Amino acid sequence: MKSVRWTIGSRVVLALLVALLLLGSGSATPSLRILGEDGRVLIAIPLVHENTWSVLWNHSVTGNLVQDHYVYEGGQVVLTGTQTPAFDAGLGHIPGRGRLESDGNGGYRVVDINEPVPGNAYILRVGSSEVNHRIVHAGDIHSISDLAARERVLIEVVD
Repeated sequence: MKSVRWTIGSRVVLALLVALLLLGSGSATPSLRILGEDGRVLIAIPLVHENTWSVLWNHSVTGNLVQDHYVYEGGQVVLTGTQTPAFDAGLGHIPGRGRLESDGNGGYRVVDINEPVPGNAYILRVGSSEVNHRIVHAGDIHSISDLAARERVLIEVVD
């Protein structure tokens, strides 16, 4: 068996390679993830070029489309606004929490909510296919209801 001779240069190169492997590249891409009740990843969306997304669903009583808008900025998930055609059961504006505006189509939007999401994560009870909870990111639509109807999911952003 031939012995390997480690020079100072080869030791430095090896140490640098190990450090890179342990530390990663330093350019971790944040990812929007939806986890099922069992902890498995149902949806993973890299937030590479677009750091905003919306959670949409159809109101369980009226069927009206409701939209919540989020951004991931400076390491924090923030609820920026919401939009609905009517203040159906469970919906509305809380004075001091954003600014109420007309959406120009007879509905409402609340803008400038700018409310940080604690821990960059929250639980959502997913509705049936009629409610159709979904994530819209960069023009792509991901149905959560198709994957986990009537289950609790965790919506989170991780680096």
